Amino acid sequence: MAEKTIRVVTRATDGTLKIKDYQSFARLEKLHEQIGVDDSSTDLSLRGFPLFRGLIGPIPEGRGIARYESPEVFEQLTKEWAAAPGKKRRRRRAANVETDAAALS
Repeated sequence: MAEKTIRVVTRATDGTLKIKDYQSFARLEKLHEQIGVDDSSTDLSLRGFPLFRGLIGPIPEGRGIARYESPEVFEQLTKEWAAAPGKKRRRRRAANVETDAAALS
């Protein structure tokens, strides 16, 4: 396992996000029961990371950070992400097939 910061995001009693960073899994394993190992992550650097009961993850978050979230935080952030307006994309004009064919002859 490469050196990564382990970030756990939960919800505080007042509703704000509570973020705690760990440098190793030792402390996290005392707080949460490990129920398996991630062997199917599309981010190959996260394969082999532990799965914990009550946490969603690992989720890649930038370079060198593996993120775990409580189910409530995961659900809320996913809803916010899905509802966010997408960037407007500029469409290219369709090429005129007749002009292109004539130019090639």
